[in-house]
Amino acid sequence: MSFRSIAPPIKDPVDLHLELRPCHRFTLDNGVDVYAIDAGAEEVLQVEVVYRAGNAYEGSNGIAPAVNFLLKNGTPSRNAFEINEHFDYHGAYLNRNCHSESADVVLHCLTKHLPDLLPVMCDLLTEADFPAQELDIYRQNMKQRLDVNLRKCDFVANRLIDEYLWGFEHPYGRYSTYESYDALDRSALLDFYGRHYARGHATLFVAGLLPNDIEAQLNRHFGALPLNRDPLPAPTHPAVRAAERRHRVDNQPDGVQGAIRLARPFPNRHHPDHPGAMVLNALFGGFFGSRLMENIREDKGYTYGIYSYLQNQVAESAWMVSTEAGRDVCEAAITEVYHEMRRLREEEIPDEELQMVRNYLMGTLLGDLDGPFQIIGRWKNLVINGLDEAFFRRTVDTIRNIPGAELNALAARYLREEDFYELVVV
Repeated sequence: MSFRSIAPPIKDPVDLHLELRPCHRFTLDNGVDVYAIDAGAEEVLQVEVVYRAGNAYEGSNGIAPAVNFLLKNGTPSRNAFEINEHFDYHGAYLNRNCHSESADVVLHCLTKHLPDLLPVMCDLLTEADFPAQELDIYRQNMKQRLDVNLRKCDFVANRLIDEYLWGFEHPYGRYSTYESYDALDRSALLDFYGRHYARGHATLFVAGLLPNDIEAQLNRHFGALPLNRDPLPAPTHPAVRAAERRHRVDNQPDGVQGAIRLARPFPNRHHPDHPGAMVLNALFGGFFGSRLMENIREDKGYTYGIYSYLQNQVAESAWMVSTEAGRDVCEAAITEVYHEMRRLREEEIPDEELQMVRNYLMGTLLGDLDGPFQIIGRWKNLVINGLDEAFFRRTVDTIRNIPGAELNALAARYLREEDFYELVVV
């Protein structure tokens, strides 16, 4: 019997027992691994194909994102309109994304329509022909978008800080230019597509209310493809960091706002300091109640929002501070960022503040595990980065138990002014 006059007990998120739901793994006839989460209340599902086809594998600038974007724009049997019409007719959504090391194609649909959609999805991944007219439209649209974005200080800052950290020839530091769009060639796109999609290295992730024959359906359409056969070349792109650490760029002489970026290299998820750095980052600038937000937004009023984050990549990472502030207070805002770094290095962290950060991070994890799509996303990050569920357990344990003194030691190791590249674009 329920007593509505009695409030339920309040429980801190840090006290919750969080487990990553097990993932069913199976292998197609051609050796392609599939990771599946069969869960959910609605008859919907997601099929994601992840290829090793990111910027790290392209021979010239802009090839990887162009191929990924144009996958939907024509095959020998369907033009771009017919492809999009097919997915729209079935109430489905097919998206694609290109990243530094990987690229993906993601289908969201009703479970009952999967047999009608998988064949077309498979055609795009094996028979795309990149019509010259579609390439011309892509080139024109992207140049126009670039023209608009280059007038924005935050867009320019995001490009330049990555170049300072990694070098322009590195996949993490490369960015689009008018020249790279002009140089796009259909034959180069077809060659990249053949090597990294039609005959590339792929992993499948499926989640939702899955049909009973999901393994048979995936095997029928993907199991005979010539995937994962050739050795995967390891991309070797040594970072070439800028010699000068302090940069000021005048992008719009009459602009009233400046984009601030502070960044330093940081190890990837395999480093033992990574889980602790996640907690330290949250305390420093990782959420709305962080020290950077309290100081620079709430107290000083220099900005509407300021955040720090770990720019996680597969090979390496970076620790980034990002904000936009009034042109006349950019230097003062940077001074306050370094002030908060110094406090984290030198001052004891109050237990109450650390408990708030623990609760925030545990609540965020809880949200990340709410539903099959979120769970498979967590598994995807583990698989692509060569990790397992033990990493998830270590992260949870670190959030719950890392002492303030250890966070001070991490700050002394990583949050030092002299290690950060500093950029202001106005």
